Amino acid sequence: MLVVRSVAVGPFAENTFLAGCDRTGEAILIDPGGELPRVLALREPGGFSVKRILLTHGHIDHVAGAAEAAEATGAPVEIHPADLDWFDAIEDHGEMFGFTGVRAPPIARHLAGGDRLQVGDEQLRVIHTPGHTRGGCSLFFEAARVLFTGDALFVGSVGRTDLPGGDFRVLARSLREKVFPLGDDVRFYPGHGAAGLLGDERRNNPFVGQGRQL
Repeated sequence: MLVVRSVAVGPFAENTFLAGCDRTGEAILIDPGGELPRVLALREPGGFSVKRILLTHGHIDHVAGAAEAAEATGAPVEIHPADLDWFDAIEDHGEMFGFTGVRAPPIARHLAGGDRLQVGDEQLRVIHTPGHTRGGCSLFFEAARVLFTGDALFVGSVGRTDLPGGDFRVLARSLREKVFPLGDDVRFYPGHGAAGLLGDERRNNPFVGQGRQL
């Protein structure tokens, strides 16, 4: 069974997630955004072993703790290559937004849409969902009916598209063509705020829900 745990960290209350297989104890960390002791505490109870660190996109609030997390766990860090340019200014962004001692994490592997990654008995599929950023990705555990959307989709909202690489029409297509078809029963966990159901957003989201003219 898939175990999902989260902690909101940093000045933007960014959701960092642990997703793990309860039988094997293997897990991934998603978007370690800082406050590393609190993030690492997600491994207990159960003694989960972090095998991968996956970044849904390159914004500072989602990656500020990635280098430290990699050092603490020995797990490789992975991100879509279209978001690597965010690391060029990571120290400046850290100072600007109140993150101290931020370093760019070493990237062991590039994510790509369609990748399938094993987490113990569970399998996730990487879905490239650009629009918030060029390299934004969502992570789908199909058997568990669980999706991690980063900042692409929130309950009652969507990610901002006014930063470099953002494009609302691209984001809307990502959600309508790649995310909503996954199924109304899928529970999604966003990068900020509460979890929700895709069906509720498909029907009622004021930005990209059905009937909304783009």
